[in-house]
Amino acid sequence: MYISNYYLIFQCYPPIHTLNKNCMNISIEKKKFSEAVHIVARFAQRKITTLPALSSILIIAGDDGIKMRATNLETGIDFKLKGECTEKGVVAISALLLQQIASSLTQEGKIILEHIGDIVSITSGTSKSSIKTTPYDDFPSIPFPESSKNRIVLPGSILRSLFTTIAPCASSSTVRPELSSIYLSIEGGILTAVATDSFRLAEKKVPLTNKGIQGKFLIPAKNALDIAQALPNEDIIMSFDEHQCAFISNDGMLVSRLTNAVYPDYRQIIPKESVVEAIVLRKDFENALKRTIIFSDLFQKIRINFDPKKNLFSFFTRNADIGESIETLPARISGSALELSFNHRYLSAVLSLTGSESISILAVGIGRPLIIKGVGDTSLLYLVSPMNQ
Repeated sequence: MYISNYYLIFQCYPPIHTLNKNCMNISIEKKKFSEAVHIVARFAQRKITTLPALSSILIIAGDDGIKMRATNLETGIDFKLKGECTEKGVVAISALLLQQIASSLTQEGKIILEHIGDIVSITSGTSKSSIKTTPYDDFPSIPFPESSKNRIVLPGSILRSLFTTIAPCASSSTVRPELSSIYLSIEGGILTAVATDSFRLAEKKVPLTNKGIQGKFLIPAKNALDIAQALPNEDIIMSFDEHQCAFISNDGMLVSRLTNAVYPDYRQIIPKESVVEAIVLRKDFENALKRTIIFSDLFQKIRINFDPKKNLFSFFTRNADIGESIETLPARISGSALELSFNHRYLSAVLSLTGSESISILAVGIGRPLIIKGVGDTSLLYLVSPMNQ
């Protein structure tokens, strides 16, 4: 099935109230069942609420096959899985309970789910469990972007990598929801993702095949991380409107609500000039940083030094309780000598953002941000604010 057809399938799928509430019989391979449960459960409500349906997985067996649904009102999933349906129906089961059952299964053979009344029997080989179902009449519908024009196609593997590397750079505080979100901009055939927590900023660009689509929106970083874990490797459609963003594939659909806020004009803080640049091997940078931070203090402070005369770049840390360490790397340095201090976690974060063999480290001056790029990698821009000297 071509993935664009999923729009029609999802919208035309029979409402759950039209399916049999008291009877269902399906058979699914254990491995497929276990994988589906662990993917879908991520989108169920993890806290105890007054609406049990939010903490449940809805299993639907209908004309279009077998599906699992879950939503926590922030994100939602409609996941298709292969199996045999003897009798159509719908049932809701605690997501936590299903996860525990899925984790206990061996990987070979099939699992049979038979729903009669308010009990679901799960048979696996010689074992059989009877589970009380969850009322699902209040199970909310999963929202779907209204506009069919705002759609781009890109590999799920690329979007997953983008979300997992950029999202950690967003703020963990919800005081400013725009900073706890990923800013996504589509313009000129380029998807740009940006995240910042005010101390560092990461910008990553991905080329698209859709050249004419334009749009800007904010997706909560925690939602993006959950979605990334469920994205398939193959092509997906990313569709969006003012309120939600959907990710559609042959496996189903993922949806996240969008952040209703204005993202700051981050371009204004990107320095246009630098006083010194060091180019070092990424591997040397990573290994030296790992060894140096063993001696970092409570504030995770690390000092870097640019020495253009000797073409040396160095890390220095001191901890009054255990000692100090200095690591010196050969580098190609142009500009003026300079020394700055940073939180070492922010320097380490850039390593997951680029696969370039060498990285460029540009400094603007005392008290100004550090700019890090991958040499030959025009898709990355990473800024880090310094600590007090």
